Amino acid sequence: QVQLVESGGGLVQAGGSLRLSCRFSGRPFSSYVMGWFRQAPEKEREFVAAISWSGGSTYYTDSVKGRFTISRDNAKNTVFLQMNSLKPEDTAIYYCAADTNVNRVRSGANAYWGQGTQVTVSS
Repeated sequence: QVQLVESGGGLVQAGGSLRLSCRFSGRPFSSYVMGWFRQAPEKEREFVAAISWSGGSTYYTDSVKGRFTISRDNAKNTVFLQMNSLKPEDTAIYYCAADTNVNRVRSGANAYWGQGTQVTVSS
C-alpha cells in the first residue's frame, strides 16, 4: 500500500530554516508527481510546491517563491522541502502529497496524502 511519511517539522525563529522530508513507499516513486501543501489554523489548505516525476519541473505558490525549494531523490524515494527565510505566516501543518498527474497534485485532488508535520515559526 502507498504510504507517505513526513519528518523535519519543528519550531524555528523567523528568518531561520527547516528542511522537510517525505518518504514514499508502496509504488514506484519515480512514477509520481510529489507536492507539499499546508494548512494554518482556521485557514483552508494551501498549495505550496510540486515537482515532476523527473524533478525537471517545479511549481510554487507565490508566497514562497525565492524562499522554498522542492526537490526529490528518486533513489531514496524521498521528496524534500527546503524552507529558508521563514516567516510567522509560514506556520502551519505541512502535508506531503502524491499522484501520477501533475494537475491533480497542484489542485489538491491527488490520490495520496501524508499525515502532516507541524512547522511553527516564532516572531
